[in-house]
Amino acid sequence: MDMPITELPLTGTDVYAMPREQGEWVLRRQLAAAYRLVDHFGWTELIYGHLTARVPGDAPHFLINPFGLNYDEVTASNLVKIDLDGNIVEPSPHPVNYAGFVIHSAIHMAHASRHRVVMHTHTRAGMAVCALKDGLKPISMVSTAFHGKLSQHDYEGPSLDLDERGRLLKNLGDNQAMMLRNHGLLVTGRSVPEAFLRLYRLERACQIQIDAAAAGALNVMGDNLAAKSGADMDAFSERESANGMGDLEFAALIRKLDKTDSSWRH
Repeated sequence: MDMPITELPLTGTDVYAMPREQGEWVLRRQLAAAYRLVDHFGWTELIYGHLTARVPGDAPHFLINPFGLNYDEVTASNLVKIDLDGNIVEPSPHPVNYAGFVIHSAIHMAHASRHRVVMHTHTRAGMAVCALKDGLKPISMVSTAFHGKLSQHDYEGPSLDLDERGRLLKNLGDNQAMMLRNHGLLVTGRSVPEAFLRLYRLERACQIQIDAAAAGALNVMGDNLAAKSGADMDAFSERESANGMGDLEFAALIRKLDKTDSSWRH
């Protein structure tokens, strides 16, 4: 895909309200930045795991990373556009990971605006908490953001069966975060910044739980306190981000990326 010379703002605007081609240019850069940030934070599992985003417009197409590339090799222009059947819809020299297509298309096929972006990781802390019988516990401020809003999906293998898509979507329900048991983390969002902030919080919550459990007995909050804390965090995020949840944080992270390497933009 030809990328425009003129830079458009990468935060503070709704890519789905922009002219289709401009919206896709911005979305590609946002998603490429998210891949680089996952690499920056050390959340990669070799070349596996995926971050995907629904492309603006009526066609049910979404962007996914080229299979075989490291996350620090992903750029706006080499992201691959595919349809809900896993077919590459624009010329690309790169293949896509079939398992990634199955998991992500399960969420994208619902066409819900709250699930435009899907992020799935295999981090050490995330996989560890997904392997615990009791899962994520409300023991930290960030974990309360998911109290009563975290779905569960039982492991069925490496997600190669199309029949699993319906069960994934059903288990996600109205939530925007899910623990894939014995597998990894999955979050969704209305935008790349929103989904990334949700992923950051869920990953951080898992890291804190693993560290705390290694140090001693967990001090688990009661339901009332955990629910209040979670509601307060949501209210704060919405209030402080007038242009969209996660925009302030994502803009700061983009500045961090550009200080060392801006190749993701191209």
